[in-house]
Amino acid sequence: MPMLGLGTWQNEDAEQCAESVRTALEAGYRHIDTAQAYDNESAVGDGIAAADVDRDDIFLATKVWISNLSHDDVIETTEESLDKLGVDSVDLLYVHWAAGEYEPEETLPAFDELVDRGLIDNVGVSNFEPHHVETAMDVLDAPVFANQVETHPFLQQSELREHAAEQDYELVAYSPLARGEVFGHDVIEAIADDHDASEAQVSLAWLREKGVTAIPKATSEAHTTDNLASLDLSLTDAEIDRIDGIETVDRRVDPDWSPAAWD
Repeated sequence: MPMLGLGTWQNEDAEQCAESVRTALEAGYRHIDTAQAYDNESAVGDGIAAADVDRDDIFLATKVWISNLSHDDVIETTEESLDKLGVDSVDLLYVHWAAGEYEPEETLPAFDELVDRGLIDNVGVSNFEPHHVETAMDVLDAPVFANQVETHPFLQQSELREHAAEQDYELVAYSPLARGEVFGHDVIEAIADDHDASEAQVSLAWLREKGVTAIPKATSEAHTTDNLASLDLSLTDAEIDRIDGIETVDRRVDPDWSPAAWD
């Protein structure tokens, strides 16, 4: 899985979404992330089809929404997602939240069935705490490939990063720029100035140094290019330590939507 991807949450204008996906792929991105709940899978598929990039070179991920997590609904709605995306399979299919219709013993065997049918390559989870991940590991035949959670310099997710390293799955960061809050932060801005880089590039480089894949949104070509340039930015140990030491905690997703609220 490429460590920088394009997130498409809230990219609901079909024409703009398709163009942002096409632009990102032709600029060099090879990882695209969407979800049933984003209501843009068809537009994402249009962007993939329009890009001068082979489908085999693209890592494509989508997510099953909480109302579709009964066994039969997982199968049916995933088939619908593939039709919308215009692909035969996706590289990664996530459980979007441990919520709603999610019941591990019913939901997860459907994901295994989709792997066996060749409709998905990997199983992921999203917004899971460590104990949710461990339960999924116990139930699934397939390995848990990734856990996608909010992660950025103001929500550093050290416990989840450690768990991912210990249990050998990928951590994927959504809202990796804290929905714009990284811009103008004194520590991040100072490091960016030292590198003649943007705060976005610094934040994305920090996540990469932590072994976390980031999927920032980019609705303009300038943002796409700027985020992609983070792959060429290397931070010193001292700079990483400065970001590690940021004491601000700013969760951008409503905490009432945390998986713990559904236990």
